[in-house]
Amino acid sequence: METRVALIGIIVEDPDSVERLNHLLHENSRYIVGRMGIPYRERDVSIISVVVDAPAEVISALSGRLGMLPGIHTKTVYSKLGSA
Repeated sequence: METRVALIGIIVEDPDSVERLNHLLHENSRYIVGRMGIPYRERDVSIISVVVDAPAEVISALSGRLGMLPGIHTKTVYSKLGSA
């Protein structure tokens, strides 16, 4: 199955959604290449970057499910690279 490399940018404005967010990421951990989180205390938000290598439909579904959580905003950037 062909996979894509993508970056999912996540901004967390509602800390009550973090547990569900982490659960969704854990469910898809086999696709996650790396994750970096930055707490921005001055603005009371957290920024998370998640790099994934997965089928396009998995990336789209994960990004969509994350974005439906209250106080969670996502954007996804796809690489032009196909499967390795």
